[in-house]
Amino acid sequence: MSISDRIRVKDVRVLSSNYATVKNTTFEWRRADGEWQTQQRETFDRGNAATVLPYDLARRTVVLVKQFRYPAYINGYDELMIEAAAGLLDDAEPEVRIRLEAEEEIGYRLHDVKEIFEAFMSPGAVTEKLHFFVAEYEPEMKIGDGGGLAHEGEDIEVLELPVDEALAMITDGRICDAKTIMLLQYAALHIFR
Repeated sequence: MSISDRIRVKDVRVLSSNYATVKNTTFEWRRADGEWQTQQRETFDRGNAATVLPYDLARRTVVLVKQFRYPAYINGYDELMIEAAAGLLDDAEPEVRIRLEAEEEIGYRLHDVKEIFEAFMSPGAVTEKLHFFVAEYEPEMKIGDGGGLAHEGEDIEVLELPVDEALAMITDGRICDAKTIMLLQYAALHIFR
């Protein structure tokens, strides 16, 4: 039995469609015991996205960004968020989009980007699937200052860090962004061994 055999959507109401679409959905779910149960969920849909961790194996460095994140702020985080460059796909292929995001946010034109996995970051409420990439970089690949696009509200600081320092920043709490932690853990296991 597939999932589609176990769900009957009864009602979908759009609550908001500004930055993202927030929907309230009423559905019936067939439980493991065969009984149908009515449930209601709100979903937040802003589209899928991609993220990248540029790394320099010879110098043992990575490039991250630092920027203000309002949702983290209202949840008590009073620092700029340190994270991997990322962006919404906006109907582009993930590899195409992440190359553009790298140029906009960190100022590097990355050559060989490698998709390492995909993940749902908060599947209980958010529909977004994130495509994770790594890419080797060299100083000669720098084409600009990065910083993001001001008209999109981006005000990004570019950080080039030793990978060991970035990993230590997870432990001491300075890096608390899930996608960045996942990429740095991947790099520790598979790149900087």
